[in-house]
Amino acid sequence: MRTIYRDIDALAASGVPVYADRGAEGGYRLLDGYRVRLNGLSQNEAEALFLTGLPGPAAALGLDAAMIAAQNKLMAALPANLRADAGRMQERFHLDAPGWFGEAEEPKHLRTIAGAALRGTLIKIRYQSWRAEKQRRVAPLGLVLKGGGWYLAGQVDGSVRTYRVARVLDCTALDERFDRPADFDLAAYWQAATLRLEAEMHPNVAIVRLSPFGVKLLDALSQPYVRARTQIEDAADADGWRIARVPTGKTSWHAAAELLRLGPEAEVLEPADLREKMAELTQAMAARYRAARKA
Repeated sequence: MRTIYRDIDALAASGVPVYADRGAEGGYRLLDGYRVRLNGLSQNEAEALFLTGLPGPAAALGLDAAMIAAQNKLMAALPANLRADAGRMQERFHLDAPGWFGEAEEPKHLRTIAGAALRGTLIKIRYQSWRAEKQRRVAPLGLVLKGGGWYLAGQVDGSVRTYRVARVLDCTALDERFDRPADFDLAAYWQAATLRLEAEMHPNVAIVRLSPFGVKLLDALSQPYVRARTQIEDAADADGWRIARVPTGKTSWHAAAELLRLGPEAEVLEPADLREKMAELTQAMAARYRAARKA
């Protein structure tokens, strides 16, 4: 019964004219002649419709109430048999956007940026990049949620750039409208930008000797980009170790930090500077732990 009452309350809150009919044969009824039409959605409900099933992101954008209302109206508009199918989908599938061992970001200026993106108006931001603070007038073309973090695809001086919303220190919504590029596709831009960033972060290749367990560790601990591009020889030596070509970071320090996770199950053969960096770091670690044991 509680489920029925909750559903009735949700329908009523969404503007559906449902009322209680008392008596022995009473129940809940719709107002005579009422028909649900999807063109009865409000602007906010229409905007939130495509976030159905994503309550966390919808709430972060301030569209959670509109999403629930739109979902209720959509369900009410479906034939009874399709309504049951849709209900089963809701009960059996759930999307959890943040990655493991992390929480979804809730950036301070996310809603301001989202509102400007929907309106097609410029924003002025103060942004903390890796090197310094910067101020920009940005045309917000779209927002992307990846791994619990929000990213802004914004046009500045004719080129589209990516900004992490959590690094936006200040944001002012301007009244000035901008012309959205007719050929801009947010999903296509993001895919290309992601591949470009991953390639820039792993421009080098290391030749690594891996134990059988090291092969498993590399597969379990590597980022998807590295895992997909790692080449491991089929043939193993007498000890069962195999040779692999592994994409690595820009500097020997970055590459060593990635490969040290494999512990004694990996040996870097090339390049020479990376092998030297691995030796330097492991020797320093061993000396530190030996000193701690003597203390």
